Amino acid sequence: MIRCIFSRKVPKLSPSVISQMLRADRYGTSVYFSTDPCQPVRASGRTTSNRISRWGNNHSPALSVGKIRYCTQSAEALVSPCLQDPKENLSQHPAVQRLFKGLVEGQRASLAESITLVESVHRRKRAAAEALLQLVLEHLQQKRVKWKKPSAFRIGLTGPPGAGKSTFIEAFGKFLTDSGHKVAVLAVDPSSSTTGGSLLGDKTRMPELSRDMNAYIRPSPTSGTLGGVNRRTNEAIVLCEGAGYDVILVETVGVGQSEFVVADMVDMFVLLVPPAGGDELQGLKKGIVEVADLVVVNKADGDLLPAARRIQAEYTSALKFVRPRSQVWRPRVIRVSSLTKEGIPKAWDRMTGFRSKTWNSGELDMKRRRQHRVWMWNHIQDSMIKLFRQHPRVQRSIDAMEGRVMRGEVTPGAAADALLREFQKSPKTSNAEQIKQDEL
Repeated sequence: MIRCIFSRKVPKLSPSVISQMLRADRYGTSVYFSTDPCQPVRASGRTTSNRISRWGNNHSPALSVGKIRYCTQSAEALVSPCLQDPKENLSQHPAVQRLFKGLVEGQRASLAESITLVESVHRRKRAAAEALLQLVLEHLQQKRVKWKKPSAFRIGLTGPPGAGKSTFIEAFGKFLTDSGHKVAVLAVDPSSSTTGGSLLGDKTRMPELSRDMNAYIRPSPTSGTLGGVNRRTNEAIVLCEGAGYDVILVETVGVGQSEFVVADMVDMFVLLVPPAGGDELQGLKKGIVEVADLVVVNKADGDLLPAARRIQAEYTSALKFVRPRSQVWRPRVIRVSSLTKEGIPKAWDRMTGFRSKTWNSGELDMKRRRQHRVWMWNHIQDSMIKLFRQHPRVQRSIDAMEGRVMRGEVTPGAAADALLREFQKSPKTSNAEQIKQDEL
């Protein structure tokens, strides 16, 4: 059986290459392709370096028959067979260095590829993503020491479906780019609970901003994560900051009263509400309004202007009874119109005022420190659930236990306790089982 590993798409195989592949099959060897080969890694056995086929059009894929392996400098090389040493320092890998250099130089293609890398669930790519993030964090730390302040202002934008979040972001983003800022928009789109797919259509509502070279828009799926954001949104923010974007806008999916996870990854949490979006009692409820630093009443134009004024007055009155989370800032309520652009400069003035007051008082720095701790435990929680489901003894018992729960023979809580006891009292997995789990 021939094992073929392609680092990139290669042209159509010529008859001579197919003949060599069949010859390799008779000897039980493996075939490796690379469109950008680097130094070969020689293993035991006789090499056949003379068996190389080349195509035209500036493509020179190297075919190696026998136990000689090639790696490439592309991102796909991170999962190449020549990179299986667990002690390898991926931060010095050519692919990671290329992405880091492109990020520092502000290349949009490198930023897009880096975000794709951190969103990957592949074990090797996750390790490369962590190495890349560590390099970016060190770079940002040097910039922060030099400038004595964070290099980017992180703003989270959320609200109920239909509040006009995407339209507001385009108007607000164009205002910022016209003012000389570089804006990155991370738009999170809900994933289907049946198929797992996402439409990723928020970018279509921002045609002008998507054509602006000082703006970068990246839609990403939630991938089943609750709270309106993606598991890797926090890491994507770090990459955008490393690429030189000084204003980062995180648009969540249409969220409800208790979904405000984005507040734990941004400097300022902005809530957009439509006209007639509730009453004074809605503003008094604990939840998303309680953690908002700024409430923006959108669509304040035309026939909706009277309703927008009324909802602004009601929310302003309600927020007087909400205990403020900051000692230097009280939440404000403003009106904006994304169509007429009225109120957009005022919204930016409120945001810059919040940043100045919280940074000068030290609250912003402390807030970011607490957010890092929160996301550390969030990653631990996700990893623990994955380890639990992959545990050998739990896997042997989980089907039977699920069947008993579905038949009503045992309560869900009792079944969960039984599986947890199996997980706790089980011996450590063997090396073979651990390798199998890592490959999954």
